[in-house]
Amino acid sequence: MKVFKNFKDYTSQKPLALSLGMFDGVHLGHKSIIDELIKIGSENGLETAILTFWPHPRFVFNPNEDLKLLNTLEDKKFLMDKYCIENLFLKEFDEEFRNLTGEEFVRQILIEKLNVKYLIIGYDHSFGKNKSGNFELLQKLSKELDFEVEQMEAINIHENNISSTKVRNALLSGNIKEANEMLGYSYSVSGTVVHGKKIGRTIGYPTANIETDSIKILPKKGAYIVEVFVKNQRYKGMLSIGTNPTVNGEKLTVEVYILDFEGDIYGEKITVKFRDFLHDEIKFEGLEKLIERLDEDKRLTEEFDF
Repeated sequence: MKVFKNFKDYTSQKPLALSLGMFDGVHLGHKSIIDELIKIGSENGLETAILTFWPHPRFVFNPNEDLKLLNTLEDKKFLMDKYCIENLFLKEFDEEFRNLTGEEFVRQILIEKLNVKYLIIGYDHSFGKNKSGNFELLQKLSKELDFEVEQMEAINIHENNISSTKVRNALLSGNIKEANEMLGYSYSVSGTVVHGKKIGRTIGYPTANIETDSIKILPKKGAYIVEVFVKNQRYKGMLSIGTNPTVNGEKLTVEVYILDFEGDIYGEKITVKFRDFLHDEIKFEGLEKLIERLDEDKRLTEEFDF
């Protein structure tokens, strides 16, 4: 996959089958668009392309908003490459770009710069200044500018439309299985292992404290069954998101106990994939009650069908 941060760096070899949008999460709704792009590209001799924005436009409109995303930039690149997109355009949502009307965007960017011959948009997508670009405008311009346009229907799971917002809400509610079902893969978080208070090792459950990317959304506070990837090896794990109230903690931490693992991994980058929710964050009466719960969580993790 070729990645372009500037349209000037792109020179068209073949015309494009393209879709545009944030694609946060690259969930099954997005995957249906990508699959259609690949099919159209193959049938018509077009290269596939996604035009998305980085950073998220809401950081431009609301710089003080504490927006959390499903994907880091690396996540998004990985998924687009995995799903066989050939060209990825990462456009900065700058002042000049945000002032383009929908029609100017189609003429100046999609047609003149990128030579788009087939455009696919999501069922609810709008673009351009004041959301002046929509499917009706594209239909009108397609005849004059010689491109085809298709609007994809929403993808449903259990009679509910899939959206990035619904995935975020599922994670924030601890509904890991629902979030993963909408994503089409297990939600993951990566980070560097840093030093913590090391209380876990005194009770037989040494944990790796993960310093995660601040832009990435974390599921709600509680305990989870996870897969852990360390140095290209996969392990079962039980992960805690919270403030460690039993020992009067205050700072939010992400800690994972890795089953059947020994070794010093400080400074290592590890990835955890969320598989199931165990329970909410609990303040126990003492360490003995905490250990009892950890023992039960470990049993459930060992028995979980990965």
